Amino acid sequence: MATFGTLSDRLTETFKNLRTKGKLTASDVDGTVREIRRALLDADVSLDVVKGFTATVRERALGDEVNRALNPAQQVVQIVNEELVGILGGQQRRLQFAKNPPTVIMLAGLQGAGKTTLAGKLAKWLKKDGHTPMLVAADLQRPNAVNQLQVVGDQAGVTVFAPEPGNGVGDPVRVAKDAVAQASRAQHDVVIIDTAGRLGVDAEMMKQAADIRKATNPDEVLFVIDAMIGQDAVTTAKAFQDGVDFTGVVLSKLDSDARGGAALSVASVTGRPIIFASTGETLDDFEPFHPDRMASRILDLGDILTLIEQAQQAFDEEEALKVAEKIATEQFTLEDFLAQMQQLRGAGSIKKMLGMLPGAGGMKQQLENFDEREIVRTEAIIQSMTPAERRNPKLLNGSRRLRIAKGSGMTVTDVNQLVQRFEQAAKMMKTVARGGTPQIPGMGPIPGGGGYGGGKRQSAKGKKKSGGGSRSGNPAKRAAENAAIASGQAPGAASDAPAGSGFGLGGGAGAKGAPSEEEMAALQKLLGR
Repeated sequence: MATFGTLSDRLTETFKNLRTKGKLTASDVDGTVREIRRALLDADVSLDVVKGFTATVRERALGDEVNRALNPAQQVVQIVNEELVGILGGQQRRLQFAKNPPTVIMLAGLQGAGKTTLAGKLAKWLKKDGHTPMLVAADLQRPNAVNQLQVVGDQAGVTVFAPEPGNGVGDPVRVAKDAVAQASRAQHDVVIIDTAGRLGVDAEMMKQAADIRKATNPDEVLFVIDAMIGQDAVTTAKAFQDGVDFTGVVLSKLDSDARGGAALSVASVTGRPIIFASTGETLDDFEPFHPDRMASRILDLGDILTLIEQAQQAFDEEEALKVAEKIATEQFTLEDFLAQMQQLRGAGSIKKMLGMLPGAGGMKQQLENFDEREIVRTEAIIQSMTPAERRNPKLLNGSRRLRIAKGSGMTVTDVNQLVQRFEQAAKMMKTVARGGTPQIPGMGPIPGGGGYGGGKRQSAKGKKKSGGGSRSGNPAKRAAENAAIASGQAPGAASDAPAGSGFGLGGGAGAKGAPSEEEMAALQKLLGR
């Protein structure tokens, strides 16, 4: 996440210095703890939280309970990870639903923290989970707050209760109370109340929020806090806890470039768990908060579980089996390729998903340069083809490619590159489906498996049969005959290698790795024979 980018970089760099250490000394630990303290303070983490955190890390790093099976860097990373999980709240805390619906959820926080948008995100998330939420426009102070909530509600596909126009008109306490009664009559099982905020903490705001809480008796009071707020997060959180009290915290704007100290301070200072995190501007950029997963992201250890969950939501298992069968039977087409790309886009931001991989911090520059619009361009090219062309790319002659380029707003070169990438991908997938090990272009042969796993045995077998290598004076012919000998075939015999072996892709089971006649003819033509 962008919010913890600087902190993650600082901590990762600190741990790198320990990799060459054979044993941790007191000075090594002190130096590491000093760098961790600086990194946390620069990230706007509360001073009290930093003191307690670093003291515990130092004590544990110098203690006898350290796992001796780990190297020094791993020991410190393990300790820091466990302590980060602790200050982020320990275990994940889920929403508490009422035994007798509706469940009432009240949102509180400063103006600009993102409460109204977050109300729509929460409603959409609950709707996906089978609930029937209703949004309540109880923010009658901020200009056009009611209209904004109605727009957000339409986008989320949920009902909005807004009997008052807002803009300073109406009683928010009465609106909230009436909303609960309306939800019971209309059989909405969750009520989400969007309350008014202010630019700063004041008595009037606190009294209004406290009155709404008293009138509705909510099951959850969620304090929405901006991750960009910095050191003031602790003061604001304490003020809300004293004035309204809340049962959980929601972090908003975690996709920002801020330092993110609020997330590492609020849960520890208030004793209230972080339940949700808002990670972007769209209504789908919303997820339950897992302290252990967030700690792993901060330390650049990845978040594979969240990545798997997103993939499971986006990809259809039955459809995936059909695609796998098509790959195995060499029936994978550009139509299937398009469907897979559209499912990948449905899983969310590809940049964010790649950022969840372990070690993604080392690829920060590449991730920043990654253009997600490239997938949109690829879709445009494929959608400009006829169904027959998608099923059989061999039909794509020059005139057809020119037509596709014009129809998609791209160039003929773009179309050619797409077709080439698709053919390479299809060949690699076919090789894997046959049980072989593909050779990735530009990386050289992969030892073990496929056409390269038993290269020495095949070569010896070939030499025994033929009595030696080719003696032809033509370099291209000599290379072809030696390849045929190595694969156990007679020179010039027709090859049964799968398509793609001539492009540097290792063959699968039953593939000998020899180039086909067509490929050799093209090679010899290229060499001027």
